[in-house]
Amino acid sequence: MTTSPGRCVVIGAGLAGASVAASLARRGWQVQVLDAADAPAAGASGLPAGLAVPHNSPDNSPRSRLSRAGLRLTLEQVIKQVLARSPSAQSALLDIKRAQALQEQARAGSLPTLALLASYNRLDNDRIFGAPGMERLVAGADQLSGNVTLAMPLLAPARWAQWLHAADSVEVAKRAVAEARRQLAIAAGRAYLSALAQQRVVVVQQRAVTTAQAHLDFALQRLSGGIGTRLDSVRAAQEQAVSEAQLATARAGLARTQLALSILCGTEQRIEPAESPQLQLPPTLDQALDEAQVTRGDLKLLQARAWAAARLVRHSFVDYLPTLQGSFAPFYQNPPSLVQPLVGWQARVDLTLPLFDGGLRYGMRHERQALYQQSRLAVLGGRITAQAEVRIASESLARAKEGSLAAHRSAQLAAESLQLSTLAWRAGASTNLEVVDAERRARDAETLAVQAEDAVLQAQLELLVASGHFPEALGG
Repeated sequence: MTTSPGRCVVIGAGLAGASVAASLARRGWQVQVLDAADAPAAGASGLPAGLAVPHNSPDNSPRSRLSRAGLRLTLEQVIKQVLARSPSAQSALLDIKRAQALQEQARAGSLPTLALLASYNRLDNDRIFGAPGMERLVAGADQLSGNVTLAMPLLAPARWAQWLHAADSVEVAKRAVAEARRQLAIAAGRAYLSALAQQRVVVVQQRAVTTAQAHLDFALQRLSGGIGTRLDSVRAAQEQAVSEAQLATARAGLARTQLALSILCGTEQRIEPAESPQLQLPPTLDQALDEAQVTRGDLKLLQARAWAAARLVRHSFVDYLPTLQGSFAPFYQNPPSLVQPLVGWQARVDLTLPLFDGGLRYGMRHERQALYQQSRLAVLGGRITAQAEVRIASESLARAKEGSLAAHRSAQLAAESLQLSTLAWRAGASTNLEVVDAERRARDAETLAVQAEDAVLQAQLELLVASGHFPEALGG
């Protein structure tokens, strides 16, 4: 018995509910979808867990084949996945935790401490002192004692300085993490553009194969009709084989670039660029030179290290200051003795002033000064490098734009030449040798135009990187 389409209600607008509703609607059903959320896929179906945890199984199931088939990701999605899954990024985050742990250790030396001590002591006999009738217990055979000691640094300049230096180390670690993430994003951007460029080269080679195949088909058709020559057919077949070989080479290059992108993303799936990224317009040369000094993460990291090294030098004087330590300890002694009551307390203040240490403090100060000088030179070198990278990237972008215009003109002329050569050959005014040559020139010119466009995009990315605007420059 066949049931005619009717009306139904699907509860849930996730992947399963939407698939059921779409399948029923294609069969003529009137479907109403109900969901508690305001938009579809608002629950588990909207989570990107499938991207981070692909399904693989040893039995090569359909789900596994689909998972390995690849992902089409935008540059923003690639960068997010790289930063989320890269071991380098995760290791850098652990460096922050380590620096914070060292800061906690340094801070502990400036805070009060509280300790409890309890002990039991057994002697062979009581220790008695005094004449008969006037005996006094000196030490009991069974002794139970304990105390609680509260110790507090009253004056500890060296420890306070260590606390500040540990805080500087945390800040340096944070800057290092930001720079590591920036470098990962830059590597992801470069790999993405390389894969995108190779993907476009494959498209060009595919068009060349189609053109060569059309030429071969027409040559064979002319030969079978008795108006063509065997030489024309062989030439067309040879050109078609060359195009096929170049297409295979281009696909191999595409596979390599996609594999490099997959390695960065930490997945076995093939990553395919989904679209050309929309980068913001790069700044002018003067703007880039100025902005690079304040926005680049590597310079911020070098400056943070220099600041921390400078504070170490400034605080070298604390090694010559005294330390004042106070403690208070109530105690319990049972049985009490001649010199120790049952309960009592003890307060103590210790003053320590280092007088001679064999030159240790001088050596530490000299080491800190050398470290500070190195950090200053590193900042100076980083600024020089940043300015050079900005100038090179700006010049490369200008030349890439010029090359792109010339390459496009060449591609247009080569396409027109191919069209004219084909018309002349089909009209019998020339041989297909001119067509073969025109096909090669058109293929090479179109490939060059595509590569020139990608070179402009790469140069634009490099200028944004050099001026410190990437990856913030995405999306505009």
